[in-house]
Amino acid sequence: MLRLLIDHDLDQDILRGLLRRVPDLDSVTAYEVGLSRAPDPELLRWAAEAGRVLVTHDRRTMPAHAARRLAASPQATTSPAL
Repeated sequence: MLRLLIDHDLDQDILRGLLRRVPDLDSVTAYEVGLSRAPDPELLRWAAEAGRVLVTHDRRTMPAHAARRLAASPQATTSPAL
């Protein structure tokens, strides 16, 4: 099953709707795992280590951080989080 890390930038209405449609969805929020104030690279690292896909609406800074992570690590390209 798909495992998600929900960033604080994701519209919470979308998360609530998703959970109504998929009640057994394996998701955690950044807040739930103590990362509500974590910088983008830390969220990406945690998601990769936990085998989760990071879901966010942050189109301003997150893509650059994700690209740097992919470029820095050949193993990152096979990570389920990216």
